[in-house]
This record gives sequence, C-alpha cells and structure tokens, in this order.
Amino acid sequence: MSAAPLALYRRSLGNFRDTMTIVKRRFVVRPARYPRILWSVWLLAWVLLTVAIFLRLDAGAGEMRGEWSPGFVRFTDFFTQFGLGGWYLIPAALCLVVANLTDWRSLPRHGRMIIYNWTCLAFFVLCTVGLSGLAVNLLKYGIGRARPLYFDSFGVLSLHPFAMDARFAGFPSGHATTMGAVFGMLLLLFPRRWTIAFIVTACIASTRVFVGAHYPSDTVAGFGLGLAFAIISGLVFARLGFIFGHTPSKLPMRKRTFRLGWSDPPNARAGRQASPSEELTPDRS
Repeated sequence: MSAAPLALYRRSLGNFRDTMTIVKRRFVVRPARYPRILWSVWLLAWVLLTVAIFLRLDAGAGEMRGEWSPGFVRFTDFFTQFGLGGWYLIPAALCLVVANLTDWRSLPRHGRMIIYNWTCLAFFVLCTVGLSGLAVNLLKYGIGRARPLYFDSFGVLSLHPFAMDARFAGFPSGHATTMGAVFGMLLLLFPRRWTIAFIVTACIASTRVFVGAHYPSDTVAGFGLGLAFAIISGLVFARLGFIFGHTPSKLPMRKRTFRLGWSDPPNARAGRQASPSEELTPDRS
C-alpha cells in the first residue's frame, strides 16, 4: 500500500475510533434521564386513529383504485418517490464518509465544530430513517396484508403472515414511515415550522393511497411509526448532547451550538467557542 492511501486509511480509522470514544464516554458521563412522555396515551391515540381510518376509508379506497384521473396519478406517482428512504440515507452515509476521511484536526476550531455537527446530523438521519425502515419491513412482511391493487381478489383485510411476497406487504406503509421519520426530524430541528413540515410530509405519505400501493390505514400507521422513531432517537441524542439539549419535561430542543454553516457562532463575540471535546462535559442543569 502506497503512502497516500495508507495515510488516508489511518486517518479514517483514527476518526472512527475517536467518534466511538466520544459516544462511549457520553453514555458513561451523562445519566439516563428522559422527559416524562405519556407513551401509552400516544400509542392508544395512534391505534384508535388507525382503526378509525380502516373502518371509514379503507374499503372506499379499495373500490376507488384505478378510478383516479391519469394526470393525477402521474402527479402523485412523481411525489411518492420522495418517500423512498434512499433520498435520506444515501446523503447521510456519504456525509459520514466525507467526515470520516477529513483531516479535521488540521482545521480551526470552528471548522472542527462544523464537521462535528454534520456528523451528528448524518447519524441522526441514519438512526431515524434507517431503524424505522428496518422495523417497518419486519412488520409489513410479518403481518402480510394484501395491497389495494388486489382488493377484488383478497378484500380489504386479507392477512398472509410471512408470505415474503410484495403483494402482501401493505401494512404499514414503508414510504409513509419514512415520511413520518422525516417529519419527526424536522419537528425537532425546526419546531416553529412544524405545520409546514407536517403538511408536506403527510401529503407525500398520502400519495401511496392514490397510486394504489396502500390503504389509508397503512399510511397512518406507517407515519406514526416513523414519527415515534424520530422522537425516540431525538431523546437519546439529547441525552448524549448531540444536536439537542437535555430537557427534563418536554421534547428535545436544538442546541444553539448546532450550526451547519460557516457563520460566526453566537459566542464568537466572547472570543471563544465550544469544541466537540468541550461538549463532553456532562450538563449540570
């Protein structure tokens, strides 16, 4: 192996070890304190909403499949592609690769902070979208609900557990799960714009109904599943001090030090800036 690739390999390995050291140390020095969230209430509301949608809309959606105008179907078919996890997982993975190969030790403190924040964001996306994607695939093939394309043959509630056939992978919707995860991330990162994020992601999730791939209850169940993964991931990241700060009584809040651009940080006027290593200190509040 020549000198340049060998140096790149050593740098990559060193960066990876440093990252794992930071994560392990934060698990040790930061107590496992999480805000009180009434998970049982939210779970019950999610289940009741899914059941209500199933009772009121699923049969009608099955009967309406193929009756939408071709132009509307093409329109929804274009936007439904944004529910694919690859749109979010691939950029996040590439970001981690670039950060891992970067010689961040030679950068100024603010530059190291930018690399650190982008790495945290990429991990957040991979955890939220990736883990929710794995969960929804296990669920949908384990449940085996027939898709509305086969409504005439199987009806609105035909279950074929572990058939491992795409025809019986309707519940929950994978695209809607991805959109729920994206909404959850945007909710935590930009809480003041949550209505816009919800409208956009919910509309994209609903396109699965119009293209005939899922029933309405499939999309509602998937959207809630993805949102739950985003909130749980945000709580864990807040405990570790990545992206979010520790909040004992409400959802995680984005830290003021979390900046992805090169603008001056808020504490630059004071002549100093927190570095990733300094952020290892456990919160005292």
